[in-house]
Amino acid sequence: MAALSVDILFDAAIRIQIQERSFTVTYTDSGVRLKFPTTRRLAEFLDVPHYYILPYFATMEEGDLVTRAERVGIMTTANGTRKMIDLIREKYEDETIAILGRPVFLELAKKI
Repeated sequence: MAALSVDILFDAAIRIQIQERSFTVTYTDSGVRLKFPTTRRLAEFLDVPHYYILPYFATMEEGDLVTRAERVGIMTTANGTRKMIDLIREKYEDETIAILGRPVFLELAKKI
């Protein structure tokens, strides 16, 4: 079983979205938010028990990287969006552009 960290969870979230060819982006007055996969989906993807994931989400909430909303799911905050976009630029830009299209990705990156 692999060691977990906030960085590993962000990386896994991006890889899941690329694998599923689906990013959910929400534009709000306070910025851009990206939907995170469910904790169960992340646990399944990382092949760890679900309860291993939960403490990291508490840490990410305390660190203002994600927020949870009933019936909406887990969304990045402005800081979390910046972290996710930076990681996409570093490792997954081509794959993400193939899904979102270059104009959408560039606009999204510009918003952060």
